Amino acid sequence: MKTIQFREAIAEAMSEEMRRDESIYLMGEEVAEYNGAYKASKGMLDEFGPKRVIDTPIAELGFAGVAIGSTMTGNRPIVEYMTFNFSLVGIDQIINNAAKIRQMSGGQFKCPIVFRGPTASAGQLAATHSQAFESWFANTPGLKVVVPSNPYDAKGLLKSAIRDDDPVIFMESEQMYGDKGEVPEGEYTIPLGVADIKREGTDVTIVSFGKIIKEAYKAADELEKEGISCEIIDLRTVRPMDRKAVVESVKKTNRLVVLEEAWPFGNVATEITYLVQSEAFDYLDAPIVKINTADTPAPYSPVLLEEWLPNSDDVIKAVKKVMYK
Repeated sequence: MKTIQFREAIAEAMSEEMRRDESIYLMGEEVAEYNGAYKASKGMLDEFGPKRVIDTPIAELGFAGVAIGSTMTGNRPIVEYMTFNFSLVGIDQIINNAAKIRQMSGGQFKCPIVFRGPTASAGQLAATHSQAFESWFANTPGLKVVVPSNPYDAKGLLKSAIRDDDPVIFMESEQMYGDKGEVPEGEYTIPLGVADIKREGTDVTIVSFGKIIKEAYKAADELEKEGISCEIIDLRTVRPMDRKAVVESVKKTNRLVVLEEAWPFGNVATEITYLVQSEAFDYLDAPIVKINTADTPAPYSPVLLEEWLPNSDDVIKAVKKVMYK
């Protein structure tokens, strides 16, 4: 094993796959000459050249369409958005083209493409740069949605996403690019659609994904001091969701808290809540609690932002609520 940063895990995954398959290329704003806005493509221009690592204009609608069209001629593009907030400019291409090519062509064309970049908040970036769109994309048949929380998962999942023959939305975080973690020296992949039990427990299940799961870890450490054992499940892939892992955990612990950095209406946590009440209702010893951001655009003020964003104290309160303590 070696210890590397999240951004290095992303770069390694892309580089290894590009060495393996010449049909893969990377395009996006500042991915080439600048080595990526977050240095997640560092060194790739030097190795693969300007035909396979391509700087684009600030025109997400345009380069998303170019990349999607190129899948129909045998290419496997990786599109980097500087933030998924900017993907909204090209969302017509993603929703109406990438997600539907296979069905609308009667299976004649597949669309092997990865759209990757940061999601959700990253400090004081204000309302239009702090949005989480996992549930938006996951609501679209034809798209797969992946949200890793650490370097090991990021590399293994990204390699699988690049090899997948369907469009994959791969969502990262500006606040995780510097995170360090152990990654195997050799080749490995992690299958899409498989959750991971990050911490085994007996009293309550906490389901989360992405960078906000760190708050669940903090809460579990504190709750353990009080004799409360938390099982933490990292979804890793939002769609397809590992429904079995969630249900089986709830059948064991009989309680569920869902932590998600997203607005509270119609999100991934809502889907999980419906899943559990429909498939494990008789195992529940308390109502499910879901923890989300406040139902407002993200504030710029650091004081308001702290209140807006879920934290470990919120998780502790939710766990004690379902424990009736």
